[in-house]
Amino acid sequence: METSQYLSEVIKELQFVPQLISDNESEQLIHSIAAANKVFVAGAGRSGFMMRSLAMRLMHMGIRAYVVGETVTPGLTEGDLLMIGSGSGETKSLVSMADKAKKLGASLALLTTSPESSIGKLADIIVKLPGAPKDPSNKDYQTIQPMGSLFEQTLLLYGDALVLRTMKLRKLTSESMFSQHANLE
Repeated sequence: METSQYLSEVIKELQFVPQLISDNESEQLIHSIAAANKVFVAGAGRSGFMMRSLAMRLMHMGIRAYVVGETVTPGLTEGDLLMIGSGSGETKSLVSMADKAKKLGASLALLTTSPESSIGKLADIIVKLPGAPKDPSNKDYQTIQPMGSLFEQTLLLYGDALVLRTMKLRKLTSESMFSQHANLE
């Protein structure tokens, strides 16, 4: 198969994603983002990159959004929201972070393929996203892609959809958000 054919197959897989995501779960998450004093995002590996891109768009909408681990990220406190993107919901550093966030009185949202995971048991809000686990022996979801690629792509696109829904609710446009865009490039 040629590269363009692989791309076509990846796009076909992604076409089935929207029907597998709960709008109710998404609305709960959007409400929690709006209610939070500050929003923190976290994830490991490629999932972490996708969560960073979500934080950037939240910031463009005027939401106080931070990436856990950055030197300019403030402390998490009661009234804040921690959003974790983790396919397995079992990454040790993220489980520890989720536990600490709950002890600090923050709300916890998990974007995952595994709602029953350790982080899922701590979460106030869970949005189940489709994808295959990194472990190829678990074949609950069929994909031609390696490891967690489908989940990671879904996480990126889902974040963009969350932003679009939030923009509509806040009556924002791309033009109105542009004032928050970096300008020292």
